Amino acid sequence: MKKLAVLGSTGSIGVTTLSLVERFPDRFRVVALAAGKNLEKLKEQVRLFQPELVSIASEADAKDLRAHLPGFRGEILFGAEGLLAVATHPGAEMLMAALVGAAGLPPTLAAIQAGKTVALANKEALVVAGELMTREAKKHGVPLLPVDSEHNAVFQALHGHARERVKRIILTASGGPFLRRPAEELAEVSVEEALQHPTWKMGSKITIDSATLMNKGLEVIEARWLFDLPPEQVAVIIHPQSIVHSMVEYLDGSVLAQLGIPDMAIPISYILAYPDRLPLTHLPALDLVAAGQLTFLQPDFAKFPCLGLAYEALARGGSCPAVLNAANEVTVASFLSGQIRFSDIATVNRQVLDAHVTQPVTALDVVLEADRWARTRTRATLGLAQSPMAVSA
Repeated sequence: MKKLAVLGSTGSIGVTTLSLVERFPDRFRVVALAAGKNLEKLKEQVRLFQPELVSIASEADAKDLRAHLPGFRGEILFGAEGLLAVATHPGAEMLMAALVGAAGLPPTLAAIQAGKTVALANKEALVVAGELMTREAKKHGVPLLPVDSEHNAVFQALHGHARERVKRIILTASGGPFLRRPAEELAEVSVEEALQHPTWKMGSKITIDSATLMNKGLEVIEARWLFDLPPEQVAVIIHPQSIVHSMVEYLDGSVLAQLGIPDMAIPISYILAYPDRLPLTHLPALDLVAAGQLTFLQPDFAKFPCLGLAYEALARGGSCPAVLNAANEVTVASFLSGQIRFSDIATVNRQVLDAHVTQPVTALDVVLEADRWARTRTRATLGLAQSPMAVSA
């Protein structure tokens, strides 16, 4: 039985992970959970799984959690200390790193240094500090197993093949809700429209990133580190049906693709059970006849400039991906709260990236400082009050 710790247990990835644990109780046991502010959902999870350790964002919520779980015998922590404790829980063999945003970096790095197998659903950890994370993973002999559907597809297509035989990997993107919307109309799209993803059900932040194609840009940066490939060997192609999740092209012209219905239970289950596979009989089978035609398009970098920004940040290297990621977190949050327009996301991200002086990533502190600088600069650019939130909070 594999013992799991979950960061981000009340988010979409965390909830799906725990539903699989519930479905296969003979295969997995949850020993530690960490959530943000969804107190009610966390209470349900604690009652069901009875972990040894639980963490939530604030001290007040930790007290509330204890008060409403009088029979719970485990430890309850909060804040950054709680995240680190969950990530490094001595009884956990695998960490599901599913926190959204750069906040997942310190605990995920701590899990690597503690020798845990990491199921990586937090793409920002490798975006922000890919060189540092992969270096530490090699040092401690820790596998980084990709949960994102695209990287999971590449991971499966690479299995049994030498990396030096790879010509390129091809990440597929749905194109989001505005694939066929004229570029001149994007400035005034509403939050509600941007949250209507055509094929996937995801959290609000990642859904907006899909609408701007920043999500795919971040995945390009993540792929560079996960698979140790230069940027020119990581391509993006638009595939609106979201059935081909990604492909690997080899030097002999062969292309291996991983296909499946758009349900995150499939890549999550593969990583949880790796190298085994779980029988997901509750999911519908992929019906290619019913799916009909599968289409592929080149991405429009002019219409979706966030994708190009990600390639640029990767080419500049060092602290630039961390800066772009932090700026994007602030701009997306500002869009979701109605403070800026959809088109302002890319514009402000560009301004902040251009203002940054690249620093080599020699240690975690360099990344954290770049993240703090970018958040401060972005909020100032937007004319917003500064927030106490930081990556280590």
